[in-house]
Amino acid sequence: MNELNHIAFIMDGNGRWGLKKKNNRNYGHLAGVKTVKKIVECSILFKVPIISFYVFSTENWKRPRPEVNYLFNLINIYFKKEINNIIKNKIKIIISGRLKKLPTKTRKILKIVTDKTKKNQKLTVNLAINYGSKNEIIDAVKKINHDSKTLTKEKIDKHLLSNLAFPDILVRTGGQKRLSNFMLWQIAYAEIFFLDKLWPDFTKNDLKKIINKYHKIKRNFGGI
Repeated sequence: MNELNHIAFIMDGNGRWGLKKKNNRNYGHLAGVKTVKKIVECSILFKVPIISFYVFSTENWKRPRPEVNYLFNLINIYFKKEINNIIKNKIKIIISGRLKKLPTKTRKILKIVTDKTKKNQKLTVNLAINYGSKNEIIDAVKKINHDSKTLTKEKIDKHLLSNLAFPDILVRTGGQKRLSNFMLWQIAYAEIFFLDKLWPDFTKNDLKKIINKYHKIKRNFGGI
């Protein structure tokens, strides 16, 4: 049975779900947050050590300003409401992305959450916010050395933002079959599951089925 250390999620379909249900994209984003909470709880139940959520990409700034503002306000409200539960459940929160561009209030809240949870060990939740994988790789290379002779795969591994075990599984909901600039380096050998379901409809049973399938896959990593 394959060891499972890390599941990454591209949470696609929130806006479409909201339009389908109430003609409001923000309603879908709110429902998506509830699914995140549910999947965090399931990950603890299934003893998954690390999960990553693609919260906001470097390309998402192209969206209408009211929607962008709503998304960051959701982050603010969620952590103000849930911080005590997060600490109680021994969840560690880390953030990947270029955070300087985020609203000041959001940056302050994220710093408080990461500081207060940094010693927790039951589950690590990596939130990719203002994240783009190509930028991440460029930043990692710049941190290492300008001399290309010293550049190795291992050094890039070490200097990536989250510095976590690479994902074993990537799940993308919403029916699209693309990676959208998410963890391009880290998912080189991840098992990828594309689902037609929109993110707010993703369930505990869906996650369980994916994990069960993963455990049965023969992983060769380029071998036989």
